[in-house]
Amino acid sequence: MGEQTQTQTQAQTQTQTHLQAQTQPHHDSTAAAAATATTPATMELTNGSSLTSSPPSKIPFRPRKIRKLSPDPKSSQIVVAETQTTPKPLATIKSTKSKAAHHQRAVPAAPRIVARSLSCEGEVEIALRHLRSADPLLAPLIDLHHAPTFDTFQTPFLALTRSILYQQLAYKAGTSIYTRFISLCGGEAGVLPETVLALTPQQLRQIGVSGRKASYLHDLARKYQNGILSDSAIVNMDDKSLFTMLTMVNGIGSWSVHMFMIFSLHRPDVLPINDLNVRKGVQLLYSLEELPRPSQMDQLCEKWRPYRSVASWYMWRLAEAKGAPSSAAAVAAGVSLPQHQQEEQHQHQHTQQPQLLDPINSILNLGACAWGQ
Repeated sequence: MGEQTQTQTQAQTQTQTHLQAQTQPHHDSTAAAAATATTPATMELTNGSSLTSSPPSKIPFRPRKIRKLSPDPKSSQIVVAETQTTPKPLATIKSTKSKAAHHQRAVPAAPRIVARSLSCEGEVEIALRHLRSADPLLAPLIDLHHAPTFDTFQTPFLALTRSILYQQLAYKAGTSIYTRFISLCGGEAGVLPETVLALTPQQLRQIGVSGRKASYLHDLARKYQNGILSDSAIVNMDDKSLFTMLTMVNGIGSWSVHMFMIFSLHRPDVLPINDLNVRKGVQLLYSLEELPRPSQMDQLCEKWRPYRSVASWYMWRLAEAKGAPSSAAAVAAGVSLPQHQQEEQHQHQHTQQPQLLDPINSILNLGACAWGQ
């Protein structure tokens, strides 16, 4: 009897174990369904409790996958679904960046004015419109004076030679020496590097050229003959390179280069920071207590770009109108004035004591008028 009871008990235990084994998958599926219905935070806590042996830093970089029950409760089929942590495809990221870059390129940039030579047709008028808009203080000055003209054309070598000959001379004396020099060379067309080198200091002294100026002329001609300078190179150089190359010539300083660039090459954006009357005009225009230093000129006149040559022309006019002595540059700029008025300027200029703002050339010499005749 006791053995029979023990046998029945073992049979019941095996039956319960068999039933639990059969119902176990359904229980696991039900638990998984409940897990997916919980909030992300709850799911993370549940996962964390089941993976206590793995620290957070060792979580794989692959997209995590979880089990999810089929919508059919009677089916025990397991489907795999990716979580929302799947990164975006690389192609999508590139596409987004490309769109952003395209949007940035689509934003219109501020128009940049590219100035031409002042001898180009209509360029002076364009310059005046720009200066009126950029600096309203210039508008009354532009209305008061006639527009400048830049219609003198000479070869660079001839213009540089002429500027050297006129240095530190009154206008009439300079013109007399220049006329004799042209005759010695056989006309302006004969003023060539080889012709100038062939002239001896004695020949040049006979027509009134000092020994120092003769050395300046020969140095310029040698740099042409050696290929360091040429007319074509000078015409095609940018302003900065041209300034560097020309100041290598003995007798040609920064002020002379600025005058050459404005009145011979007709460059539109040259600011003669060492010219006394340009500085005086800036002082008057902006009601400054003191004469601006050359180092301050660039900042004060920045708004005039890219037509600072034309604005400088009006600074000469403004300084003259206020009684400042006419500098050589002002005479050059005033070529369209009546002849008697120019003569008065030359006479007044000749009585002024030179002020050497340029290491070699006097700011108050009349050599620059060669560019304006």
